[in-house]
Amino acid sequence: MTSAPVRYSPSVEDIRPDEKETEASLNETFDTILETTAEDYGHAVRSVHAKAHGILEGTLRVHDDLPPELAQGLFSKPGQHKVYLRLSTNAGDILPDAISLPRGLALKVLNVEGERLPGAEGSTQDFVMVNGPVFQTKTADQFLGNLKMLAKTTDRLEGTKTVMSSVLRGVNKALESVGIESSKIQSLGGAPNVDPLGQTYFSVTPFRYGPYIAKFSVVPVSPDLTELESKEIDASDRPNAIRETVQAEMSERMGVWEFRVQLCRDLEKQPVEDPTVEWKEDEAPFQTVATITAEPQDSWDAARVQAVDEEMRFSIWTGLAAHQPLGNINRARRSAYQHSSEFRARFNRCPIHEPA
Repeated sequence: MTSAPVRYSPSVEDIRPDEKETEASLNETFDTILETTAEDYGHAVRSVHAKAHGILEGTLRVHDDLPPELAQGLFSKPGQHKVYLRLSTNAGDILPDAISLPRGLALKVLNVEGERLPGAEGSTQDFVMVNGPVFQTKTADQFLGNLKMLAKTTDRLEGTKTVMSSVLRGVNKALESVGIESSKIQSLGGAPNVDPLGQTYFSVTPFRYGPYIAKFSVVPVSPDLTELESKEIDASDRPNAIRETVQAEMSERMGVWEFRVQLCRDLEKQPVEDPTVEWKEDEAPFQTVATITAEPQDSWDAARVQAVDEEMRFSIWTGLAAHQPLGNINRARRSAYQHSSEFRARFNRCPIHEPA
């Protein structure tokens, strides 16, 4: 029997005295990536997850009769919402797909009612996820060290990156064969070149869930998607192989995912301030609160790509106060998301806005 969920209080967060300085340094480092790529492409792209592989339109249905601890925030009452899903890879430059990196899923839920986070425009709720359950560093200043290293390689030596990615994939598979997963190796290009439609995505970091604390997950459940779970994409001679694969698959497949919530039940075992610690499901089970459905469609429809990929941003700080991001990493992300989107809007002379 699992424990009762931990109730949120401000004391669950440990705000560090150097956070503002770290945020400023992160923005300076992101500027290196943003300015380098914008100069090379003549067009500004996101500082992370720059390359999209598909933009999907779908429906999120909040389930009926959720127990009180799960009926919170966006999920407090049953109903349907239009959603956009953006599938991506996590680098800040537009790389050929032979350089395999972790996958990302950004979800924007429209027409969400309720008290909003400070500065959160519009009426949407955003979720930003990756296909792994933990973050690569414990704190934002440690992430800053990794980011500085990545910034130095932005848009340089693509051929070398491709070779190194192949080497790292081999190292990663060797580690996995003895039961070791390395998020560090995966973040540097050693991730398997998986089909993003078959992946399970995790918020990695914690959030408020009304009076509780939670992490989130999006899990493929339709047979059209689950059969792709272990599929790897050969991108050796196609720079946009992932996008082309997703486009071909979604033209005839029904995409169904479950949105799941993992309530914190023990702050020692499920810490708020250390996203490198996986919350074990046997101690804090994921529970389904909604279903996302995407009918067969063109996942690279030009009008939708323009509207979503170019004119919108995805930020964990866009949404309801009931889903306030928690922890040092999430607090640092607030400024970084805003900084990146403002640079894109300014360079591209294209306002970033929430959908009406």
